[in-house]
Amino acid sequence: MKWTLPNKLTIARVILIVPFVVILLGAHAGYDWGFVTEYADFISLAIFIIASLTDLADGKIARKHNLITNFGKFMDPIADKLLVCSAMICLIELGRIPSWIVVIIIAREFTISGFRLVASDRGRVLAASMWGKSKTVSQMIMVCLMLANISALQILTTIVMYVALALTIISLLDYLIKNWDVMKED
Repeated sequence: MKWTLPNKLTIARVILIVPFVVILLGAHAGYDWGFVTEYADFISLAIFIIASLTDLADGKIARKHNLITNFGKFMDPIADKLLVCSAMICLIELGRIPSWIVVIIIAREFTISGFRLVASDRGRVLAASMWGKSKTVSQMIMVCLMLANISALQILTTIVMYVALALTIISLLDYLIKNWDVMKED
């Protein structure tokens, strides 16, 4: 693996999941870490935003400076899924998102990953679509709103949650329809 800046940012995103989960769930489990416990939701939100911004930065830097690597192609989407799925699983634990929505979102990710694996075996790269990118952004906004846990924004949070769910389903269907030929036997 080349230690390029984009690859370092991807690894940082994975590493940031640990303090994110420990602070968020630890504080709500009753551990008293003083200031950290009192502001756990907002500290976790800040960590999530920083980690999400590394996703934006690593891709732009890699493309701009021709630093695209096999490690980055492999690890970047995994890091994204680990971050968002970890956050949503924590939010289930805190009672802020229904588990059935998270199951649908995670099932979509497994399905697309399986499709990409089959396509890769056939020498094809399946690029992310506008629907997939919109899905990712909406999920990240949803997680941010749920982490902030501001009662005045509860209606907006619920709307964003259902928009993220709809975009998850639409992006899955779009992906399957456009790439179904990958599943045909030779």
